[in-house]
Amino acid sequence: MTLRKHSPAFALTLLFAVNFLNFFDRNLYGALVEPIRHEWSLSDAQVGWLGTAFTLLYAVVGVPFGRLADRWRRTWILSLGLAAWSLLTAASGLAWNFFSFFVTRLSVGIGEASCAPAANSLLADYFPARRRGLAVSIFMLGLPLGLFTGTFFSGHIAASYGWRAPFFIACVPGLLLAGFVLLLAEPRRGSAESAPSPVVAPAPAAISGSPYLRVLRIPAMRWIVLSGALLNFNSYALATFLPAFLMRYHGLPIARAAAITAVVLGLTGLPGLLLGGWISDVAHRWRTSGRLLLAAAALLLCAPLIYLSLLSPAGSVTLFAVLMAAGFLLSYIYYSGVYTAIQDIVPADLRGTAVALYFFGMYLLGGSFGPVVTGRLSDFFAHRAMNAAGASAMTDSFRTAGLHSALFVIPLSALALAAVLLAAARSLPSDKPI
Repeated sequence: MTLRKHSPAFALTLLFAVNFLNFFDRNLYGALVEPIRHEWSLSDAQVGWLGTAFTLLYAVVGVPFGRLADRWRRTWILSLGLAAWSLLTAASGLAWNFFSFFVTRLSVGIGEASCAPAANSLLADYFPARRRGLAVSIFMLGLPLGLFTGTFFSGHIAASYGWRAPFFIACVPGLLLAGFVLLLAEPRRGSAESAPSPVVAPAPAAISGSPYLRVLRIPAMRWIVLSGALLNFNSYALATFLPAFLMRYHGLPIARAAAITAVVLGLTGLPGLLLGGWISDVAHRWRTSGRLLLAAAALLLCAPLIYLSLLSPAGSVTLFAVLMAAGFLLSYIYYSGVYTAIQDIVPADLRGTAVALYFFGMYLLGGSFGPVVTGRLSDFFAHRAMNAAGASAMTDSFRTAGLHSALFVIPLSALALAAVLLAAARSLPSDKPI
């Protein structure tokens, strides 16, 4: 056996590591919001734009990366992309003002856009449908673990060495892993399919036309793209502003705020994804729409828990953390159901394209708007509180009140997401081969 002929288990381990660094690097910023804001005297809207920066280009560049993943060697795409985003992460630590930091964060999105289409396409060719839910869930453990580690690491390193140091240190493991990715074997597309999908049969080679339109002709895919936008709106708004909220509203120091954020938004993904992956495969055997129905039920329960967490009084950190963590644990079940459903309903020759289109909507309409909309809402409510108090100057107490009010958009968006997933589940039985 040569180094290039590894088992699916080895491939899954390496792909998980790539995904871990993907989310590790992008979540360095959240815990650093307050020191960056103070250094450059930024408003919350500007903070939101900084959180949005890389997602804008990520969404656009991901579409051609998806087509590339369906036509070129996927292991090369992953290796080059990982090396690029690692170097650009280090460049973020060299920023000297708001604009230069904005540009570097935007550029990180170019490299990170390579990960999802290529990695998800590889996973579908390493694992058959009956085992795919658990495999995707293990791969997606990179999200919570990367979020936890990146947030915890950046907060504690920044407390000792300043906010720039985490960006420099994060570059090193990425460059090392980029070399190991080249050891992965490149499986033949569709090699793991033992039978046609029960939802959408593989497209005959004779079918022509735009690959993007072929994907979007699947009704469930249109709903799934919308669901991704709503999910990422919430995820990126909280990743950007939760540490700041804990510092302002609950009065925590940066290291403790980062640690709680890391646990609430990160570690909750471990049980959420593993449990979700197992139940997702069971639900898929029960009925075609089972994966999407599972995700819808989880988000329906998630919304009231997040709402109640935001109602907890200032200083009630434990109550807030327990409720928010329970809500986020349920939200992670989304990934187990929806990511796997995409592989189930899309032909093997279009999976990279489908994931890229999904991520286009997920990040352009959701991830990019979540931080900036929440930041603008925070500024709006802060000015309203200032005017109601008859004050003429903005203070930290008004900014705290503004951010607290703005975060109530999160449970409302979770309810809308549950409704969209139900619509996606209802559309599955009527899907036709494309």
